Amino acid sequence: MTKIEFLTLIEKKRVELFQIVSKNGLNSKVTLEYSQELDQLLNQYNKTFLKIDLS
Repeated sequence: MTKIEFLTLIEKKRVELFQIVSKNGLNSKVTLEYSQELDQLLNQYNKTFLKIDLS
């Protein structure tokens, strides 16, 4: 996956997260799941493209 494709995927997940938060609130289970998915994408991006390992 290219850097641009990865950033596009991250932005899509971020927009989805905002939509979920506005619909279900910050403390819902689905919000937590989307937030964790976004975190995983960001960590993978950092590890792949910025060479940052947050483990």
